[in-house]
Amino acid sequence: MIACFDIGGSAIKGAIAYSPEDIRPQPKIPTPLNDFDTFASAIEKIAADGGADPKSLISISIAGVVDSDTGKITCANIPCIHGRTLVADLSEKLQRPVLVANDADCFALSEAVVGAGRGHRIVFGVILGTGVGGGIIIDGKIHEGAGGFAGEWGHGPVSATLAGNPPVAIPRYACGCGQIGCVDAVGAARGMERLHAHLHGVDLPSTAIIAAWNAGDATAERTIEIYIDIVSGPLAMTINIVGASIVPVGGGLANSVELIKRLDEAVRARILRKTDKPLVIPAELKIEPGLIGAGVLGLMEISK
Repeated sequence: MIACFDIGGSAIKGAIAYSPEDIRPQPKIPTPLNDFDTFASAIEKIAADGGADPKSLISISIAGVVDSDTGKITCANIPCIHGRTLVADLSEKLQRPVLVANDADCFALSEAVVGAGRGHRIVFGVILGTGVGGGIIIDGKIHEGAGGFAGEWGHGPVSATLAGNPPVAIPRYACGCGQIGCVDAVGAARGMERLHAHLHGVDLPSTAIIAAWNAGDATAERTIEIYIDIVSGPLAMTINIVGASIVPVGGGLANSVELIKRLDEAVRARILRKTDKPLVIPAELKIEPGLIGAGVLGLMEISK
């Protein structure tokens, strides 16, 4: 039994995990953003309220990346932990062992162990939501890579500047990571909206674009066609590199089964390994996959 957490810029979600299939959520609370002691105390309170042993392991999924060489976390949306040696600092503050992993990695781990990736040796979990991210699971373990950035296929100046049939010029948009032309800047939900406005001069939320596409709207169809063209190429290249045999997709855009089906078809047409079986599929775990992943990670640690 461990305490596990999924922590973002708005809320701390906690649970007590007894097994990968038995993870019992606790009430969530707002994330303390500017005071580390308050942040640590919030974690301790949720664990205690759930009945966790005061010395039991705490396992955290977080919207940030821990550098395995320095132990420092990059987490811009929670200022009080950004740049800290978070594992060491929390362990000292709480007087108990602490694990911290990236939220996309925890999503991928949850899908590999109890979701769509069960039975697959290499699982590449993809996030298409407010950002474009990913995590690599090999033999049931997170592959973090140098600096903790393995799986971050959404970043790097590789986004297409011509896309669609007939081709249309696509601007090289600035990305939040500081680069120009990242897939994240076009492939995330806001990116789809940016793309639609560029093509048609109309501002619509991604949900409305997808709804119009499902209803047969020609302008939305053009947006989705170009979106798929832009996103499928880098994703196909990433799958070639990591050798994943299944790619579960989470995030808000994955709520559109038809969008993921179309992305799957485009990706399978572009990868080197030819297969008639679906490869890019909607994630199975629709509720709290990050929390489940943190629980799985912690349970694996105490079973060593």
